[in-house]
Amino acid sequence: MADGAVRGTRWRAGAVTAVAFAFCLLGGVLQIDDTLGPPPVAAYVIAVVSCAVLPVRHRAPLAAVAGTTVCGVLVQPLGLLLTPLIVVPAVVAAYSLAVRLDGRAASAVTLASAALLVASTPLFGDLSWKDASRMGLVAASPLIAAVLGHSTRNRRAYLAAMEERARRAEESRDSEARRRVAEERVRIARELHDLVAHQITLANAQATVASHLFDARPEQTRKSLRELVATTRDALDDLRATVGLLRQSGDAVAPSEPAPGLSRLPTLLESFRRAGLEVTVEHEGTARPLPPGVDLTAYRIVQEALTNVAKHAGTGTARVRLAWNRDRVTITVADDGGDAPAADQPPGYGLIGLRERATAVGGHLSAGSRPEGGFLVSTELPLPPARDTAAEDAS
Repeated sequence: MADGAVRGTRWRAGAVTAVAFAFCLLGGVLQIDDTLGPPPVAAYVIAVVSCAVLPVRHRAPLAAVAGTTVCGVLVQPLGLLLTPLIVVPAVVAAYSLAVRLDGRAASAVTLASAALLVASTPLFGDLSWKDASRMGLVAASPLIAAVLGHSTRNRRAYLAAMEERARRAEESRDSEARRRVAEERVRIARELHDLVAHQITLANAQATVASHLFDARPEQTRKSLRELVATTRDALDDLRATVGLLRQSGDAVAPSEPAPGLSRLPTLLESFRRAGLEVTVEHEGTARPLPPGVDLTAYRIVQEALTNVAKHAGTGTARVRLAWNRDRVTITVADDGGDAPAADQPPGYGLIGLRERATAVGGHLSAGSRPEGGFLVSTELPLPPARDTAAEDAS
């Protein structure tokens, strides 16, 4: 493919040079005395020399213009008539110069070339109309070629800019697609972590109780196993609902089971109580409905915080507090056990996921050890503006 392009370029360069050579020789047919005759030797010399520099006009356009202009200046001293045909190589060089050089520089060089070509013709006596028009064409030919070359340069620059813009737009689309895929992977990982960690922690606690009481207290063992069955069934239901939530697109139909929210908080706390963690709840202010995303975030924060208490705190009690203000709800989960996670260990993915959740809905989450002992998770989530019920009733 590259070899074919090179051969095509060489063929075009050779064709342009051959055509310029033919026109230059044709210009030598017209003699100074306005008679027609075979091209003299000087015409061949001018044609050969001026066309010999054309193949380098792409790499060295200034040198090509200079060479063809010098040949044009020597036309009259060599006894030839300066015509537009004999300066065709200079016209080709002026076009190539305008294509490859800045507009102002190309214009200055082309004007200088045209001026030199016209100034090379000695004027004696009255200037006939025929001579004036001929010199006007000689001067105008490279200028017209420069204008065409400048237009070609602008068109190529425009096409290159459009191609670059299309390339950047394609890269931007690819980057946006990769970013969305990464965000979706993080979202899926966060949902599954919160769900699996909670349910597996409860199931492990219930299975541990059943194992310890299997021989000594069979009735208590059966109760723990029944609770284990209920926990695993709830885990399957939650997993099905979570996968359904993750599979839907922006305009998709909602899954058969809604995403969990604070309305399911009593059921969540009861599952922890069955696993041996006594949880107390405090409410402050007037509760208000939350947007679906904030509601799910609030539920997951309480779920993950209590799961960490059950796994790490080494205590049987925890406290959940929900404080409702005008523009935010503050949720705190505290325990009196040990610090979780340990100070010399990096934070787990649970707390990282909770911070990401809170930030995604415009909230803020903090977690750390309490001065009086234990661990505290606190988050503030934004609330939608409260409706003016008095105004609604009056209307």
